[in-house]
Amino acid sequence: MKLFKKIALGFVALIALLVLGIFGYYVYKAPQYEGTAEVAGLTQETQVYFDDYGVPHIYAQHQVDAMRALGYVHAQDRLWQMELMRRIAPGRLSELFGSKALENDRFFAGLGIDENSAAAAAVLDKKSKAYQLAQAYLDGVNQYIDEGKTPIEFDLVGVNKEPFTLKDMYNIFGYMSFSFAMAQKTDPLLTDIRDAWGMNYLSDFGLDGALAKTRLQSYNGKSKDYAQISKAVTALLEQSPVPPFIGSNSWVIGVEKTKNQKVIFANDPHIMFSQPGTWYEAHISCPGYEMYGYYLAGTPFPLLGHNRNYAYGLTMFENDDLDLFQEENHPQNAKQYKTATGYAHYSIRTKTIKVKDTSDVHLTLKSTQHGPIMNGLLKGLHTKNPVAMSWIYTQHPNHILEAVYGLSHAQGLDDFYQKVGLVHAPGLNVMYGDAKNNIGWITSGKLYRMPAGVNPNFILNGANGKDDQRTFLPFESNPRAINPDWHYVYSANNQPEPIDDYLYPGYYLPQDRAKRIQSLLATKNNWERTDVERMINDHTSLIYPNLVKNWMQSVSKEKLTATEKSAMETLQQWEGSHAVYDIAPTIYNKWLYCYLKNTFQDELGEERFSLFLGTHMLKQMIAGQSMNPKSPWWDNVKTKGITETRNQIMERSFHEAIQALEKQLGPDYLQWRWGKVHTVEHQHPLGRLSMLRPFFNVGPFEVPGSNEVINNLMFYLADTGNYKVGGGPSTRRIIDFSDVENSVSILPTGQSGVLSSQHYNDQAELYVKGRFRKMKLNRKEIEETATLLVLKPKRM
Repeated sequence: MKLFKKIALGFVALIALLVLGIFGYYVYKAPQYEGTAEVAGLTQETQVYFDDYGVPHIYAQHQVDAMRALGYVHAQDRLWQMELMRRIAPGRLSELFGSKALENDRFFAGLGIDENSAAAAAVLDKKSKAYQLAQAYLDGVNQYIDEGKTPIEFDLVGVNKEPFTLKDMYNIFGYMSFSFAMAQKTDPLLTDIRDAWGMNYLSDFGLDGALAKTRLQSYNGKSKDYAQISKAVTALLEQSPVPPFIGSNSWVIGVEKTKNQKVIFANDPHIMFSQPGTWYEAHISCPGYEMYGYYLAGTPFPLLGHNRNYAYGLTMFENDDLDLFQEENHPQNAKQYKTATGYAHYSIRTKTIKVKDTSDVHLTLKSTQHGPIMNGLLKGLHTKNPVAMSWIYTQHPNHILEAVYGLSHAQGLDDFYQKVGLVHAPGLNVMYGDAKNNIGWITSGKLYRMPAGVNPNFILNGANGKDDQRTFLPFESNPRAINPDWHYVYSANNQPEPIDDYLYPGYYLPQDRAKRIQSLLATKNNWERTDVERMINDHTSLIYPNLVKNWMQSVSKEKLTATEKSAMETLQQWEGSHAVYDIAPTIYNKWLYCYLKNTFQDELGEERFSLFLGTHMLKQMIAGQSMNPKSPWWDNVKTKGITETRNQIMERSFHEAIQALEKQLGPDYLQWRWGKVHTVEHQHPLGRLSMLRPFFNVGPFEVPGSNEVINNLMFYLADTGNYKVGGGPSTRRIIDFSDVENSVSILPTGQSGVLSSQHYNDQAELYVKGRFRKMKLNRKEIEETATLLVLKPKRM
């Protein structure tokens, strides 16, 4: 018995030691938010105050010292995220995750972003401020890599630490830029529909821009399996450990419409959710320069920012800057392809992908005059002739680092406008407001005209010499509105007005958010910051209630069940809100899914229908197609001798929706709350493993909002009836120039990517409740509640 007790006590002691060891390891990994640290290269002592949400406020005597400090503290909170970000574009995720990341690496290695980044880094002026400050930031990052704590994820995955380089920065911006594009998701699918069913089936899609009802106003053969391209690229972006950019809202209200007669600026870029989130906030203050900015992991200059003089932000332009070309091989020489002037040789390059725990993969990559060949890079693309991807970003000189530096160091509106012009891709709506009462919306991007009769919504002919002709437009022709006489500017990824009578092609989102934003801004002339706080959380659709009332006319009121009658009454009274307690959105979205499935899946098939649900084109055409009795899509091509009508499809879809909801949520329709089916969980790359999910992921939470309302918490429609939010506002920020020190913001989870940091998820509850916290600029206020980390020059 004594022996048993000794063994039991020994076992308990062993478990206790193990628990203490794990706890000690966990605590040790936490970032250092106070005390002192030595940083090589600093010329003078630099103070970093971490506020009550972990935002560093860096006070230095020189901007170079501030940037070195920024690199150091950025790395201690986000080094794992930085590591992932820099590995995507060059195709190096397989070194960490093995063969399951190989498809992703194969595709991105073939795009040529890495080569473009190397070229841009090589020609960057070494005497320029952009270079010097970027290099100081890298020095800070690399010192932390050498001497700081190793992230838990590095230990679990087995990451060999490597210094960060200038090329890594460009690669991060390159991945961001590619994730903005929609052509690679949409063009192949539309080409398949055209080839299989004819142009009549595309009449509902508004390829001529006719569906863009609310536009941004400027001021001053045989069916081929092209859908595999859409499927493969969509899967790569969705499965990426780093989230793609997808949309956004922003508006700037002029002094004529604000109560305090100062500009109010609002911005909430929409990005797929992840843990940690996209943005790292930091405030830099030194003689001659101050900026409160939002930084991508591994980059030195903020894409969003403000100070006491001006504020800026961005949304996605959604213009078309990527085209796909069907090339034609030489019939006798596999090394050549056809051009308008004869046959040309493919450009050939080789690349090696290192794969964890197995042998290296060697790629032979071919390119034409249009760009890299996608065959062999994308899973399932088996067409006989090669398909090339032509993308503006890799075809023009890359000035993205100088541009982002310029935006964060602008000397007024005119200077800011010129810096936007340095961005050839991606296309952005860059928003601006300042303390001198200027407001502006400026689009970036190298825009071009296509020849008459060439439709870039389809895969183009690479050999005819016509489809690839482009007339590039000067930057001055890009859409913009600066100090318009209606006294506000906004963007919600919607179509701009024609440029010199040319309606610029793109993958714009429907009018829903734009119409709501415009209706709120136009009718009020005494805006305050608190009003904008409510507006940025608004979840009312002006479109859905009218749409569903139209659908209801297709449903016979006879022989409705009690539940169906209650559902109809709920929809009849619905005013478009999407609160967690609302019932109507649950009914509407299930009906919407059933209608789309019954209308499109017979022609598209299950796989292409699933792809279709993820396109902007779908969102654009729902309102028009669902009310068009002449649409060819209503007829089910699988029912021979029967021609289905709109009313039949809509009515059947309603009954199926109610039956599905009764099965999913029970017979009591009062329990069909939106929050039950509309939830968000912020996924860490390691949280995909079920055993690690409770530790690394944040959530789930019930959330309000929906697709295409201002609080755009987005999801894909699914047969399950559970709408797991994939993305939404990556921050909500509001700058009021009448009281700039009390401007507010929020992040979806927290500032730190370190699991043991108290700032890993300390904003998550505030975010889902639509609340805010200060973006502090007042040093005295910061010092009162902050912890202080003093960075000292390292003694040699």
